[in-house]
Amino acid sequence: MIEIKPVEHIDAVVTIPGSKSITQRALITAALADGASTLHGPLVSEDTDYSSAALQQMGIDIDKGTQSWRVSGTGGRISEPDNDIYLGNNGTATRFLTSVASLGTGEFIIDGDVRMRERPIGPLMAALKGWGVDIESIADTGCPPLSIIASGLRGGKTVLPEGKSSQYLSSLLLVAPYAERQAELQVDGEIISKPYVAMTLEVMATFGVEVGAAADFSRFTIPGGCYLPCDYHIEGDASNASYFWAAAAVSGGSVTVNNVPVLSLQGDTMLVPLLARMGSRVEQQGRGIKVVGPQTLESITADMGDMPDVVPTLAVVAAFAEGASEISNIAHLRVKECDRLSATTSELRKLGVAVDEFDDRMVIHGRGGAGMHGAEIETYEDHRMAMSMAVAGLRVKGVKILNENCVVKSFPDFWECFARLY
Repeated sequence: MIEIKPVEHIDAVVTIPGSKSITQRALITAALADGASTLHGPLVSEDTDYSSAALQQMGIDIDKGTQSWRVSGTGGRISEPDNDIYLGNNGTATRFLTSVASLGTGEFIIDGDVRMRERPIGPLMAALKGWGVDIESIADTGCPPLSIIASGLRGGKTVLPEGKSSQYLSSLLLVAPYAERQAELQVDGEIISKPYVAMTLEVMATFGVEVGAAADFSRFTIPGGCYLPCDYHIEGDASNASYFWAAAAVSGGSVTVNNVPVLSLQGDTMLVPLLARMGSRVEQQGRGIKVVGPQTLESITADMGDMPDVVPTLAVVAAFAEGASEISNIAHLRVKECDRLSATTSELRKLGVAVDEFDDRMVIHGRGGAGMHGAEIETYEDHRMAMSMAVAGLRVKGVKILNENCVVKSFPDFWECFARLY
């Protein structure tokens, strides 16, 4: 447990570790490229360790230096592993590596922890079956563990039956160039988190594969080919930067994150304009973004379908605003590392905040922080719960974060970095 001390004044500049989302995409493309690539500034965390270890089980050589990783791509040749591939509660890696395994030959078992065994993957399985993949949920739950009897991707047309997780779509796109026939992909239903799909397409393009995409991302044509090795530089993680921008917003102080650019691949930078709508001042500082908090935060109405990872961050900021804030289009939070919608509601209520929870939205009744009080905050083994709720402790005395080490999933040095706000 760690107790967060309230802060009187913040004027800080911080450097955030590399983007988890970009690291995992670049790691996959580099592994599938024909030759050696260097990833500069990758995130070193529990999740990226799971991803790299799984790729090594599949025959990819990864040499990890302190500032960069050298990935020796095999041109899409994937080896059958000696043991099951275990990915903890890493949803991104589970979805991405399920498709990567499909490129191999032989049997692949992909598994995770208790929570990962509750997280759905059925739509991805359905789309892979459309490309000729023999894949099953071993417990017949539509969740891991998965059995894949791999013999490569047939290609042609397949349908992803829903777009509620952009990770399904990104997973399919990343491996599609290696199909036997030109791959076509149709997505049915509303597509959530489109910026993450755009990120995938940008990473693929940098490694030499240009994808034809409909403007609404409902249809894709992926040419056959092979990724080209390259030197790839990974920007700071916008999701993890959000806690520091939020710290400025709730405290009235100033925080510059110096390695997340305005023109970012990451959709989570769109939190910054939302903070501006709530009264914060926002400035570009070199290759970074500075946020200066206002004397009084205004409430907000925001559709967060495209940036679910920063919903807990925005919810905490809204607790310190004046008036009711509505955060909508967030049903997909219920299948994250925990049910983040219910968890955020529960923990804010512990702090004395009135919150209304609905199936796909929440309303936070802010009173400028009045009536808020300390509490022991449950993190549900979820890194984003720990980091977002820590922000509340900058204003409210007695906020104690339980199981604070869960941050190792995406930001092992978070608490050291957070201490720089004092």
